[in-house]
Amino acid sequence: MFARRKCSSSNCFAPLARRGRQLILALLCVMPLLASAFTPFVASDIRVEGVQRTDAGTVFSQLPFKVGQKFDDALATESIRRLYAMGLFSDVRVETNGTVAVIIVQERPTIASLAFTGMREFESKTIIDTLRQVGFGEGRVFDKAMLEQAKFELKQQYLSKGKYGVEISETITPLPRNRVGINFDIFEGKVAKIHEIKIVGNKAFDESDLLKLFTLTTPGWLTWYTNTDQYSREKLDKDIEALKSYYLDRGYLEFKAEPPQVTISPDRLDIFITVTINEGEPYTITKVKLAGNLMGLDQEIEQLVQVKADDVFNGAKTNATSKAITDYLASLGYAFANVNPNPILNKEKHTADLTFYVDPSRRVYVRRVQVAGNQRTKDSVVRREIRQAEAAWYDSNSIKLSKDRLERTAYFKEVKVATEPVPGSPDQVDLVMDVVEKPTGMLNLGVGYGQVQGVLLTAGISEQNAFGSGTNLTLQLSTSANVTTTGGNSSAVLSHTDPYFTNDGISRTTSVYYRNMVPYSNNPGTYQVRTIGTGLSFGVPITEFDRIFVGANLENSQISLSENSPATYYSYVANYGQSTNAVILNTGWAKDTRDSAVAPTKGSFTRLKMDIGTMNLQYYMLSAQQQYYMPIGRDYTLAFNALFDYGKSYSSNPYPIIKDIYAGGIGTVRGYSPNTLGPIDPVSGTYLGGSKRVVGNAQFYFPFPGSQKDRSLRWYAFADAGQVYGNNGYGIDQGIDLSQLRYSVGVGLSWESPMGPLQLSYARPLNASSTDITQNFQFQIGTGF
Repeated sequence: MFARRKCSSSNCFAPLARRGRQLILALLCVMPLLASAFTPFVASDIRVEGVQRTDAGTVFSQLPFKVGQKFDDALATESIRRLYAMGLFSDVRVETNGTVAVIIVQERPTIASLAFTGMREFESKTIIDTLRQVGFGEGRVFDKAMLEQAKFELKQQYLSKGKYGVEISETITPLPRNRVGINFDIFEGKVAKIHEIKIVGNKAFDESDLLKLFTLTTPGWLTWYTNTDQYSREKLDKDIEALKSYYLDRGYLEFKAEPPQVTISPDRLDIFITVTINEGEPYTITKVKLAGNLMGLDQEIEQLVQVKADDVFNGAKTNATSKAITDYLASLGYAFANVNPNPILNKEKHTADLTFYVDPSRRVYVRRVQVAGNQRTKDSVVRREIRQAEAAWYDSNSIKLSKDRLERTAYFKEVKVATEPVPGSPDQVDLVMDVVEKPTGMLNLGVGYGQVQGVLLTAGISEQNAFGSGTNLTLQLSTSANVTTTGGNSSAVLSHTDPYFTNDGISRTTSVYYRNMVPYSNNPGTYQVRTIGTGLSFGVPITEFDRIFVGANLENSQISLSENSPATYYSYVANYGQSTNAVILNTGWAKDTRDSAVAPTKGSFTRLKMDIGTMNLQYYMLSAQQQYYMPIGRDYTLAFNALFDYGKSYSSNPYPIIKDIYAGGIGTVRGYSPNTLGPIDPVSGTYLGGSKRVVGNAQFYFPFPGSQKDRSLRWYAFADAGQVYGNNGYGIDQGIDLSQLRYSVGVGLSWESPMGPLQLSYARPLNASSTDITQNFQFQIGTGF
């Protein structure tokens, strides 16, 4: 093994610098020869010869003399020096013809083309753009020193990919009109892998536990995708910082890590990393003090201190305390507050006095709030979510709330907040809300496979941010049909939601809808339910997170039966008739504290709703839903979802079966065919749904390998439970019996795709009965939790 050669910015270019000095010395020796001694004279004319691409005026502008001035040996030498310094000429001579000074130049060739042979790791266009940034490209003057720099840059690109055995040679082909074509012949070699990572000097913790902190690893079964077995200096530096944080969180204040030793094997295929550390001893805190300018806020700031006396020093808690105090001061307008923890060590007793020095700096107010990055979304749509007022004191809480509200709109993939000082006004700042827009049009597609249904297809389309106005416009034409048999559901919904119908944030939703339901072949009884209606609802915000909903729907439903229709549907027609009209009143309350509506990692969502049917259909339906997201470390999220529905008739007729709810499939209990849980008609075997439903889900998200911090692509493991209860087909309304719950477990993939949120799952039902239809693999685009 040989030590890998380390290049700094100075020693990598040392050979070029030496060649440059040698060239200058050579020019100084040759210049007197190029400008042969002559008797000084007054120049009557100046003639330039040899220029092809270079304008003669460019040459004249560099000469230290003009027509009519005395011309001598010193001016001739200076002329040659200046023209060489332009870098455009490979040869410069000065001759005289009587009283005429003749400047003879030979232009350097220009690069006509760049080509690459054997390059498979990169696209040619990418490398050509990279070389152009260092001054080497088509149309540029050819220079051998720049050629060496281009080869160096090209090699660095391969080293960043872990190909340390790359070999690069060049072929220069002269072309007409003083041009050259350059071809780089590249032998890429194989990617060097990390063969071994060693930690030397650890005593308190096992090496295997410490190596789990590293993102760099030796080759494993998934490293072909994650590339974590490819060496990167930046990643190694981050790993060493993670190692340092690990020790500081456990009190090792004197921990030190030596510069890592990185070696490579002679065949340049294996990399060996050795990290030498000095652990020191753990320290206990004896005192915790606050110092600096506390501005009379001693009690408020003391409550934010997470570190206590007699505790082992903890770097994470110390940093969290500094951040909490900084955030608190920032909420009061001190945007540039600084809190520095300073432990004073007693090395004999291994104790430390910890002092937090507080410097609030100056109080500032926000002069202007600027919006950037919105190419499609109107500024007003962004600004209506911003809670930091202009010409008001800087408030970090309002700024964080603004960021959260923008992320919850689901219009933006990312929201960044930056603070810019105002020149000449130290007490003012400008706030920049930089958003990255995402596609808000959604094409809903769904595919599933079941033993009875075969392949199921669904489709729809909607736009959440219509024309950048921040309103939701949906035209959803959906069908759920068995491609091999008859039966299925179809619907058409046209709806429009304006989240800011009034300046106070009252939302309004209007809709027109049509639904047609025909049972699948797994439901032997045939029937058809057609519903057409229109709706109007309003949402009234009562806090930043809470909203009350009120509205009404007017709808007409018609039911058609056949000889083998379920007995329950015959009973419905006997009680309600084949055609019914109803005004359905609805009201509800929702609270949303999630950090994102797209891929939440923390916060909660709560919803309570009540529907009351009037006129021909007299019933009520109570619904409740609770979601909770708990971050586990930086990369993991534990999510819970609970759903409860309870419906009942308030007339002498039973609960209308056309208002039944269903469970099974993505969104409720995965692993069971959609809408197949609950009561079954005893005669036809039709799945009836029910008036009551209980659903519970637990989901553990973890990052997709190689996706870094991209929250839009995540794996998850889940456990589901749920059941539907209602009319059992004999006219008896079943109560909720938790012993009848169906359970399933599985794994899945969640991706915020360009066509909408994708959910893919593989589930294993745990207690399916003989009447249940299982469906292990399920896939859907355009679904939520």
